[in-house]
Amino acid sequence: MKNCIGIINLDENENRMGELVVNRSLASVPIAARYRIIDFILSNMTNSGINCIGIFTKNKSRSLIDHLTNGRPWDLNRKKDGLKVFNFGNDEPVYDDVHNFAENIQFLTHSRREYVLLAPSYMICNIDYNEVLEYHKSTGKDITMVYKKVNNADEAFGDCGVLNFDDSGSVISVGENIGKSPKANINMEMYILKTELFINIVNECVSSGMYRKVKEYIHNNLNTLTASAYEFKGHLDCINSIKALYDSNVGFLNRKVNKEIFNDERPIYTKTKDEAPTHYADTSSVINSIIANGCRIEGTIENCIIGRRVYIGKNTKLKDCIIMQNSRIGDDAVLDNVIADKGSEIRSGETLIGSVMYPLVIKKKSSITK
Repeated sequence: MKNCIGIINLDENENRMGELVVNRSLASVPIAARYRIIDFILSNMTNSGINCIGIFTKNKSRSLIDHLTNGRPWDLNRKKDGLKVFNFGNDEPVYDDVHNFAENIQFLTHSRREYVLLAPSYMICNIDYNEVLEYHKSTGKDITMVYKKVNNADEAFGDCGVLNFDDSGSVISVGENIGKSPKANINMEMYILKTELFINIVNECVSSGMYRKVKEYIHNNLNTLTASAYEFKGHLDCINSIKALYDSNVGFLNRKVNKEIFNDERPIYTKTKDEAPTHYADTSSVINSIIANGCRIEGTIENCIIGRRVYIGKNTKLKDCIIMQNSRIGDDAVLDNVIADKGSEIRSGETLIGSVMYPLVIKKKSSITK
């Protein structure tokens, strides 16, 4: 896919992510112990041979920039092409992705690529875009959208788009999943189209003033644009709420899901850090958990995701928890269905109980004490 430019659009819906996105973008939220959400789409693109990628981000991007560095973990630290980051830097309500694309249109015009792949960060999967591009070419349509048939739309994928087809399989409209039916064709918000058409869409959006997002233009002009749909048959999570983040992390504890997402043929890359191996004390007990390097475990952990450099004290019991890096949990504590953001400190003897539907979130660098 060297003839395709990748655009990662971070103009994403963060309304249901709460405290986790107060000081960071959704794309830089930690996931699966040692990764960030953006690692998955970046790895999917580079594994598919895309070596020119632009990330169009909103504000609160310090954490994201720190994580991306120069793009080296994804082999994007290049003199030519490689990784570029474009910041919205504007809080005006009328300023959306269309304006950011328009102000940086030279990134597209100078790319010399025939095709554009537009995608968000919050769709977690492991996908080969070479197959999508070949499918797109075979259809002869203006645009190809990627979708996933799901049987749990009444429990997950809330607010996601839903594709509707005609008898020939062409996309005729895009609705919204409001959770009434378990079966749905979930729009993964991944679009392949020619670069020239993408530029024309951006220019039309700006000149008409009718659309603030490129995907809005596409969805509302399917009477003039021809659109095909590529069915993705692998595992998919959409991280657009705290509950979705919790469920996705817990899902990685399933061996089948873990093996599919983190497979050797298409690895998920991330920023590497030199850490000592995790130390497990004689008093520790670990059941069905993912634990990153640099930790010290002295308590009991079951069905948990533990980030780097986390300390778990003696006689402490954790179940169904997500503990992000640099957090410290004292002795004799009990945590159940808790998400503790980076740098959290939970003093000895604390009991914190959330639920599967409503995990208890501990704000970044918070200190919880009696």
